[in-house]
Parts: sequence; C-alpha cells; structure tokens
Amino acid sequence: MLELLKDLWAFMRVRKKFWLAPIILTLLLLGTLVVLSQGSAVAPFVYTLF
Repeated sequence: MLELLKDLWAFMRVRKKFWLAPIILTLLLLGTLVVLSQGSAVAPFVYTLF
C-alpha cells in the first residue's frame, strides 16, 4: 500500500497533476468512513449521504 502511494505521488510530481491529490484524498476518506461505519449504529446515517 505504501508503495502505491509513493508511485501515485511520483506520477503527480513528474506530470504536474497535483489537482489529483484532493480527489484521491477525498476518495480515501469516504472509503475509510464507509468501512469503519459498517457495523455501527452510525451506518444508516452515513448511507443517507450517498
């Protein structure tokens, strides 16, 4: 996983695609939120966002 992040950063740095960083960060945060709320009482409220 760490190598994937290093490769993504190298890709963005070389090709000047820094606009991808907020998109990737948002996707990672949303994915983490969904995974962490799977078995909790918060899950119905999280799924109403989508």
